[in-house]
Amino acid sequence: MLTIRPVDLAPSRSVVELIAAKRDGQRLAAEEIAYLVSALSIGAMADYQMTAWLMAVFFQGLDDEETEALTLAMLHSGRTLDLGSVPGTKVDKHSTGGVGDKVSIALAPLVAACGVAVPMVSGRGLGHTGGTLDKLEAIPGFRTQLTPDEFARIVADVGCCMIGQTADIAPADKRIYALRDVTATVECIPLIVASILSKKLAEGIDALVLDVKVGRGAFMKSESDARTLADALIRVGTRAGKRVSALLTNMDAPLGVAVGNALETREALDVLAGGGPADVVECTMSLGAEMLVLGGKAIGDEHARALLSAAIGSGAAARIAERMIEAQGGDPRVVCDRERLAVAPEEVVVRAPREGYVVAIDALAIGLAAVAMGAGRTRADQPVDHGVGICIDAKPGARVTRGTVLARLFFRAASHAAPVVERVQAAFSIAETPPLLRPLVLGRRT
Repeated sequence: MLTIRPVDLAPSRSVVELIAAKRDGQRLAAEEIAYLVSALSIGAMADYQMTAWLMAVFFQGLDDEETEALTLAMLHSGRTLDLGSVPGTKVDKHSTGGVGDKVSIALAPLVAACGVAVPMVSGRGLGHTGGTLDKLEAIPGFRTQLTPDEFARIVADVGCCMIGQTADIAPADKRIYALRDVTATVECIPLIVASILSKKLAEGIDALVLDVKVGRGAFMKSESDARTLADALIRVGTRAGKRVSALLTNMDAPLGVAVGNALETREALDVLAGGGPADVVECTMSLGAEMLVLGGKAIGDEHARALLSAAIGSGAAARIAERMIEAQGGDPRVVCDRERLAVAPEEVVVRAPREGYVVAIDALAIGLAAVAMGAGRTRADQPVDHGVGICIDAKPGARVTRGTVLARLFFRAASHAAPVVERVQAAFSIAETPPLLRPLVLGRRT
């Protein structure tokens, strides 16, 4: 682990002077930013001082060099994973988060089956967005907390491994994010970039594909903001020596049919069996193609998609998923027998109040309804119920009549259903004419 001590850096300006400098729009040197991060880590800078600096950054911003310096300072506040024993190019995918986004669960073994190693450090759900770790933990016995040596061994042996951020991976990011979360400084692109990349660079990857979600259920509501974030991530990631590309994908409506941990894991595994909803399949294939190209296994999108389709058709991707699940302590039988992923027993139906076309489904409202059911959390320390969730029966563009099933809700006890049913029904917009639907992939950035 690399530790930078403030005394070793000996900056010419004090913590207070550096806060004032950024408040006034001045540019900070890389060693000054490293000093602030290390000072916070060893207790030489108070939380309220870092909060003041973060607020100054929120209003004044950071340029690419400053953002890279912050990224590397947070990266080197902990240990980096050594994947030198894994041959070839290591490629990961990061999603900025959305509702029903279960793509990673199918994507990692699918890309690994095509010969590109996928070391993936994922997160838990918070607020209306679901978390990959919560979905994986719906698999009986699956362990997401592994030692770095276990992680490296599984990536080398299986081709992919999916774990959570450990206490010693970018610990400064954890502390700084906790301060941002309670001081209204989350929505700041340089801080978002540094937070994402500090964790991803710690994985030992060579390349990164970004899925930047756009729309009502995403962090970035407009394509313009999503492009700005994607471009900043690509620039800073490239400066750090990684190959990076990004797709902008539509998150106006939930991705796929399932929202909820066990339900979403079932749906992701359906993709490896050659099924799954069309939008989930397309998102998986689009991101997988990017990963194979960056990993040097494909010469273009068409070639990459052919490789991915062959890995599904031959069963190779499903076998990699079984091996990964077993290596991480889970029950590999869920890949072929998805009924082993337990779903809450009480089903409550939401019906269309009138005839027409489903023109929109508010992804944010659906995500918040799932949280209210217990599928998500509003605080990081809350548990989740893996079995509860929502299945959407009428996607945007569907023709419905009065009484048509719009969605099915799965509860532990149906007595809790009434307020959630109202919320889910209100999330569906029905009109007399069919909608003009946007494509799933809205753009590509390199």
